[in-house]
Amino acid sequence: MDSSPTHAIPMALAIYGCELDESLVFREKAPSFGITPVITAAPVSASTIHLAAGHRCISVGHKTPISNSDLLALSDAGVEYISTRSIGFNHIDVAYARSVGISVENVAYSADSVADYTLMLTLMAVRHAKYTVRQVDIHDYRLQGVRGRELRDLTVGVVGTGRIGAAVIDRLRGFGCRVIACDDRETVAVDYVSLDELLERSDIVTLHVPLDQSTHHLLDGRRIGQMKDGAYLVNTGRGSLVDTEALLTALENGKLGGAGLDVVEGEDGVFYSDRGAIPIEDPVLLRLHKLPNALITPHIAYYTDHALIDTVVNSLINCLRFEKGLKHG
Repeated sequence: MDSSPTHAIPMALAIYGCELDESLVFREKAPSFGITPVITAAPVSASTIHLAAGHRCISVGHKTPISNSDLLALSDAGVEYISTRSIGFNHIDVAYARSVGISVENVAYSADSVADYTLMLTLMAVRHAKYTVRQVDIHDYRLQGVRGRELRDLTVGVVGTGRIGAAVIDRLRGFGCRVIACDDRETVAVDYVSLDELLERSDIVTLHVPLDQSTHHLLDGRRIGQMKDGAYLVNTGRGSLVDTEALLTALENGKLGGAGLDVVEGEDGVFYSDRGAIPIEDPVLLRLHKLPNALITPHIAYYTDHALIDTVVNSLINCLRFEKGLKHG
């Protein structure tokens, strides 16, 4: 992605949900684009919408949903464009935003960040890393039958072959495993099959499709039941691609061998916060945490230095292009 400045008239940009590391990059990069950043760590809400007054464009994070009432208030404040610093849109009702005169656009960032992480979770799942580390932490160094599997002996099914799915496939080839894929568009040199066939043939299934009405609970109880006995599931997409109750049942009864989950249903309000002294009330998440074959990380696959710079720069470019009338969401 070309990150060179696009010269334009000076403008101010309200940037919501901006944490310290993002803030430093925005302050470093924005001046070269002629943009003055107005930064807040707070998400869009009734108490922060005033910061958008006089701004046609704003930039938002993905960690907090934006309500329709807040979208309407943003429109009333003069906002016409939102650049979300994410690939997904599930935290914004894009159709409603459009109905009140606001275009919404995502950003591209390094697909390698999520692809690398997907491979890490995959390897950790098939080598029982969570269980092994837990045992070592209590100084139990016995093997105890936690024999792993080698990727070259396995079939990996990649659901979704966009930028990230394609990057995952590229990495998998280096391990010598069999790779099959499912997508409406056949954009990668790989054996494409139906979702049903992919689930039946794969030893590992990894999800890389966007979350929308058509993909909500893409893997429900029926489809999880189609998976091979002892298969593994890896999800670095969105939590609600999977029916978590059905996944829990399959992990607990041994239908599935394990799961590597960077995203889970109900993560809002839990992930990105310190809950060490605040009880987690979600019983499903608590059950997942207890399982030795369910590895959970806090929606962090995208979080690399390279991807952070991509996200900030491309958000600036999106807003600048909108201001110049070059691109509309």
